[in-house]
Amino acid sequence: MTYFSDLGLAEPIVRALNSKGYTDPTPIQRQAIPALLEGRDLLGIAQTGTGKTAAFSLPSLHRLAGNPKPHQPASCRMLILSPTRELAAQIADNIKGYAKYLQLTVDCVVGGVPVGKQSRRLSTGTDILVATPGRLLDLIDQRALTLRNVEIFVLDEADQMMDLGFIKPLTRVAALLPKERQSLFFSATMPQAIAELGKRFINNPVKVQVAPQSTTAERVEQFATFINQAEKQALLTLSLRDGLADQSIDRALVFTRTKHGADRVVRHLAAAGLNAGAIHGNKSQAQRTRALDGFRSGSVPILVATDIAARGIDVSGVSHVFNFEMPNVAEQYVHRIGRTARAGADGIALSFVAPDERPYLKDIERLTGVKLMPKPLPEDFLKQAATLPAAKRSDPSDERSDRNSHRQRPGQGTGHGHGKGAPRGEPRTDGEGRPKRFRPRGPSNVGQHAGKVRRAS
Repeated sequence: MTYFSDLGLAEPIVRALNSKGYTDPTPIQRQAIPALLEGRDLLGIAQTGTGKTAAFSLPSLHRLAGNPKPHQPASCRMLILSPTRELAAQIADNIKGYAKYLQLTVDCVVGGVPVGKQSRRLSTGTDILVATPGRLLDLIDQRALTLRNVEIFVLDEADQMMDLGFIKPLTRVAALLPKERQSLFFSATMPQAIAELGKRFINNPVKVQVAPQSTTAERVEQFATFINQAEKQALLTLSLRDGLADQSIDRALVFTRTKHGADRVVRHLAAAGLNAGAIHGNKSQAQRTRALDGFRSGSVPILVATDIAARGIDVSGVSHVFNFEMPNVAEQYVHRIGRTARAGADGIALSFVAPDERPYLKDIERLTGVKLMPKPLPEDFLKQAATLPAAKRSDPSDERSDRNSHRQRPGQGTGHGHGKGAPRGEPRTDGEGRPKRFRPRGPSNVGQHAGKVRRAS
């Protein structure tokens, strides 16, 4: 048995871990920490929930604490880039806990809040800075931050960065970093494009892989119901209402493809008397934080999210994940269902597959090697659906936005440029922080079936 005290970490770090009840490192921590203590670059293939934040932060804290330096104005010694606000805040909070007994400062800068306050905080410098790419470049452009003193650089969730169209901002960041530094590069998947991106940041890295690429959580039962798009809302409402009533659902996370779709789902659930919140790119940071806090506490048992907002949702007790709309990037399915079955618990993932989404399902099953089991519609589904109250009609602009968001193929359009009204340094996107995606159209016949996991041959 290996313990944190066996890995050579400084005593104040081990003491902070003990105070949290952490004694046994996870597989990625056992593999990564010794190499990072030696100063090696690292290429890590790991999903969220594997303990990778501690894997990269603990040896970094050890190094920074062992070589104390005064703060330099508008500067940091360690920079961590995260794709989303929620994940950045989560990383910063974890590091603050690990650094409890160290004389090191941690700051977090993200979009959605006034940049002026962040500029003033950074004027005296900090030891560790966690940032999203757009806000980082905002501060650099305003000369409120320089990267010339970065000793340790961490790029987290690289595949999500690529999917959100952050390749140009990341290329710019790479050019601003000092050549002499330690670099850590993490991704849940490692297709060729991600590997090529990694070459810009890491040199002769140690490779750590804690699970086969693109595998889904083993403790998640995965089902698919084939259903007409127009009937999805009724099926979701009935499933959540019955599951919460008989307590088979504790907390449920619902994924939509667009921000307007998320808001519509919340309105329909509210009309049926179900308490739900939403987080997406059009919500202010205060709104996103409030919704996530309610979900964590259990006062809001249903959270509806888009993919961009989901990376920081590390909440125990999520019993069900509903794919209200199938992701058109297969890797996102892996991240979505990984929000359940946390900390050794079991979980259930249910996907609602419309006729025009079947190609997405095939891509997912090919990527994961898992065949989703069919789960049929309830026998009295139409009768129950007819009893549901109607939600207030959505704004017609919502419908237009959703239709437009499906007219471009992945990688086309405005995903890598800067658009009017977009923050400086941010890619122009569909409002979620990602390039617009294409969704094929197809016939609208009602599906018959869906169910439990079996391995694809």
